[in-house]
Amino acid sequence: MTKYVYFFGEGQVEGSGEMKNLLGGKGANLAEMISIGLPVPAGFTLTTEVCTEFFKNNQHYPDGLTDQVRHAMSKIEELMGKKFGDPQQPLLVSVRSGARASMPGMMDTVLNLGLNDQTVQGIIDQSGDPRFAYDSYRRFIQMYSNVVLEMDGEILESILEKMKEDRGVELDADLNAADLKQLVELFKKKVQDELGQGFPEDPEEQLWGAIGAVFGSWMNQRAITYRKLNDIPAEWGTAVNVQSMVYGNMGDDCATGVAFTRDPSTGENYFYGEYLLNAQGEDVVAGIRTPQPINNLKHKDSDLPSMEDVLPECYQKLVTIRETLEQHYREMQDIEFTIEKGKLYMLQTRNGKRTAKAAIHIAVEMVKEGLIDEKEAVLRIDPDQLDQLLHPSIDPAAEKNIIAKGLPASPGAATGVVVFSADEAEEQSRLKKRVILVRVETSPEDIHGMHAAQGILTARGGMTSHAAVVARGMGKCCVAGCGDVKIDYEKQQLTTKSGVLVKRGDMVTLDGSAGEVILGDVPKVQPEVSGDFANLMGWADKFRRLNVRTNADTPHDSKVAREFGAEGIGLCRTEHMFFEGDRIQAVREMILAKTLEGRKSALAKILPMQKSDFLGIFREMKGLPVTIRLLDPPLHEFLPQTDDDVAELAAVAGIRFSEVKEHVEQLHEFNPMLGHRGCRLGISYPEVYDMQVQAIMEAACELVKNEGFEIVPEIMIPLVSHVNELAVLRVNAVAVAEEVCRRYGVKVNYLIGTMIELPRAALMADKIARQADFFSFGTNDLTQTTYGLSRDDAGRFLPDYIERGVFVRDPFVALDKAGVGQLVRMGCEKGRQTRPDLKLGICGEHGGEPSSVMFFHDIGLDYVSCSPYRVPIARLAAAHAALAESE
Repeated sequence: MTKYVYFFGEGQVEGSGEMKNLLGGKGANLAEMISIGLPVPAGFTLTTEVCTEFFKNNQHYPDGLTDQVRHAMSKIEELMGKKFGDPQQPLLVSVRSGARASMPGMMDTVLNLGLNDQTVQGIIDQSGDPRFAYDSYRRFIQMYSNVVLEMDGEILESILEKMKEDRGVELDADLNAADLKQLVELFKKKVQDELGQGFPEDPEEQLWGAIGAVFGSWMNQRAITYRKLNDIPAEWGTAVNVQSMVYGNMGDDCATGVAFTRDPSTGENYFYGEYLLNAQGEDVVAGIRTPQPINNLKHKDSDLPSMEDVLPECYQKLVTIRETLEQHYREMQDIEFTIEKGKLYMLQTRNGKRTAKAAIHIAVEMVKEGLIDEKEAVLRIDPDQLDQLLHPSIDPAAEKNIIAKGLPASPGAATGVVVFSADEAEEQSRLKKRVILVRVETSPEDIHGMHAAQGILTARGGMTSHAAVVARGMGKCCVAGCGDVKIDYEKQQLTTKSGVLVKRGDMVTLDGSAGEVILGDVPKVQPEVSGDFANLMGWADKFRRLNVRTNADTPHDSKVAREFGAEGIGLCRTEHMFFEGDRIQAVREMILAKTLEGRKSALAKILPMQKSDFLGIFREMKGLPVTIRLLDPPLHEFLPQTDDDVAELAAVAGIRFSEVKEHVEQLHEFNPMLGHRGCRLGISYPEVYDMQVQAIMEAACELVKNEGFEIVPEIMIPLVSHVNELAVLRVNAVAVAEEVCRRYGVKVNYLIGTMIELPRAALMADKIARQADFFSFGTNDLTQTTYGLSRDDAGRFLPDYIERGVFVRDPFVALDKAGVGQLVRMGCEKGRQTRPDLKLGICGEHGGEPSSVMFFHDIGLDYVSCSPYRVPIARLAAAHAALAESE
């Protein structure tokens, strides 16, 4: 019979840390902690295979599971000296999720399970503390009603709030035993009224209800959203952990807390965490009470006493455990602990979520400490996570109207209009509006809004609250626990302590590094890559084979990309230069000209402008290759579309309005993406490409002759589908290039190649390679033409494809390796059959997407090219690809 249940407790361990796929991260790490001698309450794990069977069989469990659970429960009872459901010596348990990938807060948990009107008396007899017993009971009813019975959590919460108001107290902890006993009765009555059935009293029924709810939460909306955002497959499933309860809410020698073995925001090597006296775990992460620091290292001025001061022996034991865990896992750990009557228990350890800055600092520091090597440091950083580091921060010189301060929960800077619901954040984001999501506290149901927002502001919660942990994982700016603001959902506004009123739609800026809320839009500065980042990228460059270039059209973009480590330009789009300033008038004059002489006259005006652009780019990229694409878009894109603009052009050009209007209409195309563009323009109007080649070569010859440059310009002819197109245009380009070299009296080598961006070009790559010195795969257009999709329009319906599982990922974001990728592979293989030395690259946006970069490495491209700010991401992804190949 398949083993579905794995026991752990006091030296008896059936699983291990290597079994994350089967036991989930939490279950595997609980077993591992016991195996290294840490204090962990006894329990058992139901495997991820149970979850798979549960959903496969219409939410029915596999045969034999009930007996295995009963046997494991009896082992806990034997170890703890208590019995599940026994009125005299009751054993209470928690039921928690635990997927193989960490999904903080996305699935459900039930604590204090096993309580009823009989067992609560047993808890009172055991503890001698009625207040603790009824506090645990009311918490259980609240959690179970919400998680298992699917009752709105606000219903019972409002009864609790009214009780506190009637008693004149602020905190749950200020209610006495009689109050809590009365709350239990009120809660049970409300459950009966709302659901038409009584709250379940049978512990066995409670247990299986909770297990089913936790497995079911794998498919709740917030878990589905989180999996999509983090590329976690649905078929993985979650495990369920049933564990004997230990209590942090039995008095002032009890506590609960969450800690990180290093600072998850900065990566600094100090013990970082929060705890609460006389509380249970959800109190810390939910922001119900303001948590206290575990030590005094960064909180010397705090009014709240630290665990180091209040429970010094337990704190020192926790410090020892911190050191044990880091040495064992060789990773920064996120831990949960409970102290019951002065005894410390570990409830969880996992690799901690952290910002990109922290991830890099920790990896570099651990190399220095000898915990890991450079290879492992490189592999630990998710390339996509680098995106967080490449965004602006608040300009230190900017004037700031700071209206409130909270905790610096997740660094960075973000500006947007204020919204008060996750749904509105998502809706506004769809409309391309930047928003700041403002909540009293976030919950897992807010995950979609947090993803859509530029930043998150909460009034409650600490540095380990849901908002803080999730924001750091997403790389979102977050200010948490901002007690300076009072939020009114009904009026859709917040008021600061100083009286400033901020309404829905008002603009604010968050500084997640300083915990500041600032009125209006504040200037920001661009990031710099140095220090730990430079160290890590240096290691990555040692391991990678694939070169990384950039897509850049201006000297400024070229400079930025070079600072980010670009090794040349893989795509310079010359048409972007045509739209600037007075150039557009000369371009329009060329388009409207009715004769060859008229076009050449207009092109003569554009020539020095293009040459100036290339001089600037060549200078910024001195010593590095530069690929320049000749004019690609159809001519109508350069002409005005409205009658007012047409009239203005007619006046400037000195021709009749009707003539200009007629010309605009003549150039109109029903499907311009497949129309008169790219090399087709070069065939019809060779003088346009001749001018561009002349500008490129004059700039190169001038720098070689006057400034001692070594330049090999790469001239790229776009949209070729037939070898004869390239053959004709190559002859023209060579003639112009040689004439320029003769005129300048210098010899400049140059390459002439093409973009492979049409399926026929990939199919005929062996023929096209006869006329090409290089291929650059334009995967944006290749994806469009392979799928028959317009990238500009597909955004309206592709989300439906992703939602319904038709596509796993948007093919314009991550390369479709099976389809488009097969054409790229074919183009490479056929091209090199003809020319073994053919240079191969890719210049679509896929060049900066990590999974696509790994594919390009595997098929043997020479380089990828991407936008300047994604160059570091591509460098790291290329290193990952090379290291994966060497495994």
